[in-house]
Amino acid sequence: MRLIFIGDVVGEPGRLALYRAIPELRAEFSPALVVVNGENAAGGRGITPRLCEEFFTKGVDVITLGDHVWDQPDLVSWIDSEPRVLRPFNLQDGTPGNGSIMVDTAEGLVGILCLRGRTFMPPGPENPFTTGMVEAQRLRSNGACTVLVDIHAETTSEKIAMAHRLDGVAGAVLGTHTHVQTADARLLPGGTAALTDVGMCGSRDGIIGREAADVLHGCISAMPCKLPIGGWPARVSGAIVDIEPTTGKATNIQAFNRDYDR
Repeated sequence: MRLIFIGDVVGEPGRLALYRAIPELRAEFSPALVVVNGENAAGGRGITPRLCEEFFTKGVDVITLGDHVWDQPDLVSWIDSEPRVLRPFNLQDGTPGNGSIMVDTAEGLVGILCLRGRTFMPPGPENPFTTGMVEAQRLRSNGACTVLVDIHAETTSEKIAMAHRLDGVAGAVLGTHTHVQTADARLLPGGTAALTDVGMCGSRDGIIGREAADVLHGCISAMPCKLPIGGWPARVSGAIVDIEPTTGKATNIQAFNRDYDR
């Protein structure tokens, strides 16, 4: 079983590059499932119901989110109606939406779990190390042959710790949020594929998806400034994970990057 997970989509260049990459990736790798973090798809802040539907028509199976989940107000009243859009599982009880899903693929049931870290992040979430373990085990006990976890967190240490926490329970623990792909794709001793950050879909020559000149102006002047979405070329970054369905353990993980001109 092959799963593809693609990192945070940033603005229009990220969306359009994603839409070009998905047919290529499906044709080349024949994945059972394509999961995309849509955290910054709507102008760099959150995602709208319309864009969620657009993602699905372009070949995305499940959308995960993160700390910008409520930046687009119309998502709040809509998210309960679409189980394929996952807000972080470890938000407070009573929060709209779902944080996990079981997807029936041709090769078996796959659990997808979205978690949000707490270090250097806005306050509010429950402990992802305890709630994440309970939910990953529940997904497996309910028939998922494997579980893919998106850990949306600020620090590398928290994301690596989550991978070790779920080693042997989840098939893959993949990090998002920091937008820069790390060079540590690996298989942990218990059979979990791990990558600290899968990267993003967005402006290749910007700064984490924003126009470089504007970000630099803010860094140099220390004054508030607008941070417009960066332009083309755009890069699509993610990971391809191979899973042995009978055990739920990963056999391979490969990070990838693809660049697209306008």
